[in-house]
Amino acid sequence: MNAPVNSETRMPALMVGGSVNAIIPQSIEEMWRVAKMVVVGGLAPKALVGKKAGDEAISSVAIAIMAGAELGLPPMVALRSFTVIGGRPALYGDGIINVARRSRKAANISTGYMASATNKAMLELGVPKWKIDLFETSDERSFGWCKAKRSDTGEEKIEIFSIADAKRAALWDERPTVKKQDWNTKAWSDVPNESPWFRYPQRMCAWRAAGYNLRELFADVLGGITDEFEAREIAGEFGMRDITPPAESVEAKPTPPKPPKPPAPPSAKTIDADPMPEQPAGESEFSLGDYLDEIETAVAGAKDEADVEEIWNDFDAPAVLETEGHDDMIEAAFAIKTRRLAQLSSLNGG
Repeated sequence: MNAPVNSETRMPALMVGGSVNAIIPQSIEEMWRVAKMVVVGGLAPKALVGKKAGDEAISSVAIAIMAGAELGLPPMVALRSFTVIGGRPALYGDGIINVARRSRKAANISTGYMASATNKAMLELGVPKWKIDLFETSDERSFGWCKAKRSDTGEEKIEIFSIADAKRAALWDERPTVKKQDWNTKAWSDVPNESPWFRYPQRMCAWRAAGYNLRELFADVLGGITDEFEAREIAGEFGMRDITPPAESVEAKPTPPKPPKPPAPPSAKTIDADPMPEQPAGESEFSLGDYLDEIETAVAGAKDEADVEEIWNDFDAPAVLETEGHDDMIEAAFAIKTRRLAQLSSLNGG
């Protein structure tokens, strides 16, 4: 039976005013323990672990923490700042700004966006006059910018990334809806476009400018780490080049190659048959690069949006990539389709 609480059996008073400090692992064992806590607690970002489990997932998280530690980021900040694209760690747009500021080598870093900027406004911002003289269209005069200065050397730099730049890179997206497939009914329908380049174009232009600026001005701090945008271009080397076929071949609608199908479960007949030679360790019949190349080659021959959608449906890329364990590349496959639609829109004067 609990004793009654009275003036002589009071609980200890709550203390206030303590400081909060991050837990920083000091050895590989401590790093592993922190990574395991993150994975077991379900806080590991999907971009890092994908479908991995157990030690594989823990290793991925531990490597991200180590990569962050080299840039001066505490463990949990590193997990929020890093993504993995094409097998390479990369920093989100705000992550690269965070690292530069934490280095204490930045006197100031500022970003913003200008729409239809005048010559005077651009000169006041610090854009070189020779560059301003090249701008002719409103797309070139609407841009995100990043201005930064080093505190140790005094070096100052400004970079801009315009709507025209985004369109040349096939990043710009003005479609209010896109086609997506319902995984239950397998039916395709128009849904709101959730692309960041459609929803937050000003921020995306500013972050792209920041990536170019800070990677050059603070190369010693970032140590070769790219931002997520450049990492997607590197990972999409199969899809970033323009392989639009010559005009005479556009009219002929190509027959897309058949996408690989998931292996069928073994039946009683196949079990009794002579066993097939074992697949060499580390090899797979499915080639991610070849498959994405096939998609790009096929959609490059599409002459209108309907052709692109039909070819895309034939490949069923989201389902195939998910089945083959490459669901982290579904977004890259969608980017191939988006770029071809943008090219067709440009050719048609859209």
